[in-house]
Amino acid sequence: MSRRMLKKHSDMLLKQLRYNEFMTEEPLRERPLFEVRTLLGFSVRTTKYYWGIITTIKHPSMRGKEGDVQDALKAPDEIRRSKKDPTTFLFYKSKTADRWVCAVAKKLNGEGFLITAYPTDNIKEGEQIWPR
Repeated sequence: MSRRMLKKHSDMLLKQLRYNEFMTEEPLRERPLFEVRTLLGFSVRTTKYYWGIITTIKHPSMRGKEGDVQDALKAPDEIRRSKKDPTTFLFYKSKTADRWVCAVAKKLNGEGFLITAYPTDNIKEGEQIWPR
């Protein structure tokens, strides 16, 4: 088989494999990355697709920090309710003496989803929910 034919054949095979993967796996937008139960009694979830948006567009410094975000949601040092939206909560977990990871989650109809996550050097104002 010539090089050209081999290349054409391998390209066709690759396209077929991609098509099969697309048809058999759930869409990327729906693929869960994690779901974590919070101290407030609701679970917070995010998808691989949305985590990609957070780590490429919103806060690239969070790339590879999924574990830190899960820790902030599971075992926060402090939880605050947003001043602007009473269904939005900010979960803070200390990383060093003056740096925290903040995971922002919204509770809607008993379920939670991750809005964003970022490193910060200060805790925002808002009603302190935990610890009281």
